[in-house]
Amino acid sequence: MGLRAGKTPMIIDATAGLGRDAFLLASLGAQVTLIERSEKMHALLTDGMNRAAKEGGAYCEIIDRMTLLKGDAKDLLPDLDGEAILIDPMHPPRKSSALVKLELRQVREIVGTDEDAADLVRVALANATNRVVVKWPAKADPIEGIRACTHHIMGKSTRYDVFMIG
Repeated sequence: MGLRAGKTPMIIDATAGLGRDAFLLASLGAQVTLIERSEKMHALLTDGMNRAAKEGGAYCEIIDRMTLLKGDAKDLLPDLDGEAILIDPMHPPRKSSALVKLELRQVREIVGTDEDAADLVRVALANATNRVVVKWPAKADPIEGIRACTHHIMGKSTRYDVFMIG
């Protein structure tokens, strides 16, 4: 996402979901704008962020670096300033018979599928000033209909497709 010693970019989490990625980035010092289009998920995130802020201390400091917006990121991104945009769309169905974690199955029930993920990536690429990062299953094919990424960062089960801008 561009975080390094002395550098904390303005980050947009275009698919906030449970808010974990945004919370982690904010805990590292980044200012993070979260976007969530699901009414129900937005309400859950609002509640969770309010509870964390009331805890005080480090939690409050982290939440203070997070701004939650409700709406479709495709519509909101053109009006936001973000050096880096993180996109973690609903992942495609697995090729194996192993079940996805219960928590992620519940999120899918709330927010549905992201049939417009390629459109969102295209909008992000047109509006990020530094980079777009797509969080995707390590073994999944890239999202169809977008240009090849600049490079990958591979994890055990997750791949980060990084698109450098400029």
